[in-house]
Amino acid sequence: MMSRFVKKSPSLCTDLPLDNSDLCSKLRLLNDLLKSSFGASGRLKHVHNNIGGHVVTSSTSSVLLTAISSSQPLINLIKSSILNHVSRFSDCGLFAAILCISLIEEAKLSGLRGKVSIKVNKHLLRLCTAYLQEEDCGCRVKLDFCSSQSLLTLARSVISSKPACVLTKAETFHISKLAVHAFLLSVPSNSPGTVRLGRIVTIGVEGHPVMNSAVFAGLLLEVHDIFCLKMVKKMHTNPLRMVLFSASLAGDLSELGDGVIEVHTGVDTDSQILDQLLELSKRAVEDGVKLFVCQKVIHPVLQQYLRSQGVIVIERVGVALMEPLALLTGAQPVATLHTSIPVKAYGSVKDLSVKEFGSKAMLHLQPAAESGMCTMVICHRNETMLSELKSVCKQTEHVLRLTLREPSALLGGGCTETHLSAHIRHKSLHVEAETLSALGCTQSEFLLAVEGFCHSLESVPSALQHDGGDSSMDLTHAHHWTLPADASTDNSLDLCGCGLVKTDPHMKWTHLKTKYLGFSPALTLKDRFVQPRVLDSFTAKLNALNVAVETANLVLDVRYVIQDTN
Repeated sequence: MMSRFVKKSPSLCTDLPLDNSDLCSKLRLLNDLLKSSFGASGRLKHVHNNIGGHVVTSSTSSVLLTAISSSQPLINLIKSSILNHVSRFSDCGLFAAILCISLIEEAKLSGLRGKVSIKVNKHLLRLCTAYLQEEDCGCRVKLDFCSSQSLLTLARSVISSKPACVLTKAETFHISKLAVHAFLLSVPSNSPGTVRLGRIVTIGVEGHPVMNSAVFAGLLLEVHDIFCLKMVKKMHTNPLRMVLFSASLAGDLSELGDGVIEVHTGVDTDSQILDQLLELSKRAVEDGVKLFVCQKVIHPVLQQYLRSQGVIVIERVGVALMEPLALLTGAQPVATLHTSIPVKAYGSVKDLSVKEFGSKAMLHLQPAAESGMCTMVICHRNETMLSELKSVCKQTEHVLRLTLREPSALLGGGCTETHLSAHIRHKSLHVEAETLSALGCTQSEFLLAVEGFCHSLESVPSALQHDGGDSSMDLTHAHHWTLPADASTDNSLDLCGCGLVKTDPHMKWTHLKTKYLGFSPALTLKDRFVQPRVLDSFTAKLNALNVAVETANLVLDVRYVIQDTN
């Protein structure tokens, strides 16, 4: 059979890709899509490819950017950059994407040379980063770990920004409390030497009210065996010795390991393997084991023998729970059946009990010592909402853990962006000649680039409004204010976006993305009784700011795009 050879097509080379109207329209469309998904009132998106498959319903950047495909290399570059940030920090993905594309669009609208926009963007990014890391930064809040209030505000800000969870205010507050509770349980309090954070295991229960969600210290294992549940209720030994197997106890030859197996004529291999398993289980019973757990399958005969000896048997726990089980109990997973069980491989649990969530019965394992292990049981009305809520709770856990590295947060509700914009404008009013020389631009070019950078920052809080309202900034503290479309300024502006600044009769406002006289934003008075209503992760947003500017600069610097069309 002869092969058919097709001549390769030459690669497609695009000069100055940002001058391509098709790419610019797709960038604009992507930006509009992401802006409409931004914030607590963001619109949900149904994403479905044109050849069939699963329909994705979400407004989170990680889901949307993964589901959206594009043939444009520069758009895929932006997607990859944002998704890499989200995989590391779990938050501020939409902020980074909106800011990145806005910077590209503003640079094109300004008509400045690409090199000038890139250099000025880098300069302004350094100003932003330096200001955010100052002690007297007007949009940075120190977190007080002596009180859970700031952690609760941070958690609620993350959860409430995901409308696909479809939560009421009471449900949002309940889940936020559970997320903070689980986080605090995972931080050990009396661990000498190197401190290791514990684990939060998340279990979803579909078809039950969100308010039924709960957090338990220890680990919950879903159990389908009614005999196991009955034995737990009769168990009174404290603590309980347990053994954990990662090897299969099903009695299959394939589970004995790699290599050549020699079988003599007339030998019943099944009986020999079963005898070996029974011998292993007898040794465990003699050593006082009361809880016998296996990652994979346990032979029915072996199960019957262990139960007859008063041992609780749990099989098929899965690889995902092996590490949490080892951390909780101190057991070392046994991976071979060829030797006896070493004493150091045994673990222990303080107590066993049964927890029921609807039709699900779960075995509650409580640690004999502090382990930092806890289980978060999340309930919701249907599969789509439950899946989104589980994902959001994991993001919240990650954001809370970032506070251990840097115990700070940034004002939410768009106030950080407007405050930064005003600060940058004020700092750029009087620029030194040496700075202009280093940037390779004139003062007018510099101010034009600054205006584009500030407009890009302000486009983020502008995206929080989805009902035709107006986004403004006060000319005192430079915080973000939202005025609904059907309201007047006098009776609607009460608190700013983050909730830290109250309206004042003498306060003046300006619309976002409009010119105004530069001013130094006044710091808000420190009042311990007035706390922000919305907070953003400091570490995640600072990295998102860097990613957005650096990615935009990379796109602006691309001169040629070469695509292999074969």
